[in-house]
Amino acid sequence: MPLNVRPIAVSIAVVCFFGISFISWISGLSPFTCCKKALVAAAIAYIAGTLAVKAINGILIHAMITNQMNQNKGKSSGSRG
Repeated sequence: MPLNVRPIAVSIAVVCFFGISFISWISGLSPFTCCKKALVAAAIAYIAGTLAVKAINGILIHAMITNQMNQNKGKSSGSRG
């Protein structure tokens, strides 16, 4: 079963947003700068998370198809003999 892309990507983006904003705040940057950095990082994390989950889904679907083909091949060759 493929993974849901949007909830995972949103979760990654939210964690990244708060992580970057906290690090920026600890560094002593102004709130506006913290917000800008965190927003850009969250957008990048969302895009990267989306691409990563889609790649994982592609790998999972390929593995499921290969497994099903191998099972069908085993059934068809077993019934001939």
